[in-house]
Amino acid sequence: MLLLRDDFAYFAEVCFKSFGDRVKYWVTINEPMLFIKFAYSMGIYPPGRCSAPFGNCSSGNSDTEPLIAIHNMILSHTKATEIYRKYYQPKQGGYIGVVVNAIMFEPYSNDEIGRDAAKRAFAFNLAWFLDPLIHGDYPAEMRHYLGGNLPSFSTEELNMIKDGLVDFIGVNHYSSFFAKDCIHSPCNPWESHPISGYVNLTGERDGILIGEKTAMPLSYVVPNGMEKIIGYLKVRYNNKPMFVTENGYPEGDVPIERVNELLHDTKRVEYHKGYLASLARAIKDGADVRGYFVWALMDNFEWTSGYSLRFGLHYVDFQTLKRTPKLSAKWYRNFLTNCTKIYRQNVRTVSSENNKQMIIM
Repeated sequence: MLLLRDDFAYFAEVCFKSFGDRVKYWVTINEPMLFIKFAYSMGIYPPGRCSAPFGNCSSGNSDTEPLIAIHNMILSHTKATEIYRKYYQPKQGGYIGVVVNAIMFEPYSNDEIGRDAAKRAFAFNLAWFLDPLIHGDYPAEMRHYLGGNLPSFSTEELNMIKDGLVDFIGVNHYSSFFAKDCIHSPCNPWESHPISGYVNLTGERDGILIGEKTAMPLSYVVPNGMEKIIGYLKVRYNNKPMFVTENGYPEGDVPIERVNELLHDTKRVEYHKGYLASLARAIKDGADVRGYFVWALMDNFEWTSGYSLRFGLHYVDFQTLKRTPKLSAKWYRNFLTNCTKIYRQNVRTVSSENNKQMIIM
């Protein structure tokens, strides 16, 4: 495993050396928890390792390998960051961070059991990766339920991570879930297991959905989840600078004769309006959010969903590769144009007020 960390650090340094004069924001690892869940717990993604009852793989151990894999990802990021900060950041003036898949978890029940389940959901899905990099160790909830199975950091490693090893947090946020307790209630084998935090994640409570369904399974439109997840990160990580690195609305593909349905994507426009308004409230409340990125500029290949889901602001004919702006692309262009105008007006106003103060003084 040490060799793998060294290989990662070597690769990162090649990038810093080759592109650092142009790249100012570096992300070492993207959505580690999704990768670990699908690759080492369920065995769906390469290298396809798992064990029963989580999946049917030829080899693997779903109890321990995810813990080891995340531990090595953390230490790989640590090595890359150490190199960047020591040899490249002073000259290049850039920043280095990680990107997490940040789901908002709401308690399934409004009682202590429900609130504890939501806390465990955050610990086992978000803080698992971020806490060591910012606070220097795994979440207490994980230590409690996993005990000795959870790897420990050596004294040398603790010295490396004690000062915090991210300049910013990248936030990929799309949806919210209810977190239902599986300690006091029966759940399926995956959710009734320590590595899941004994939590069932569901989009439905008492027959009512948490938000409108999208074309992607287990994805719901919950705009206020953006404000809440940014607020959670602000508090837990001392308002570390954040970028919303992904936020988008998936639609299912349709036959070519129905392409106008995809071009007139009013639901995507409403989705972004709602989520951006929610993000604005979080910023107004003091969250240090530095940027926002729509997923995605154009329809593309979406992992195991292939071309069946379309997230793009631009429609792509995958046969000819012709790109056509959707209604959402035109709306977003106008939105950004208006934001720019308002920003410039505010800058002029502040500048004018400052000049008045200088004259009075």
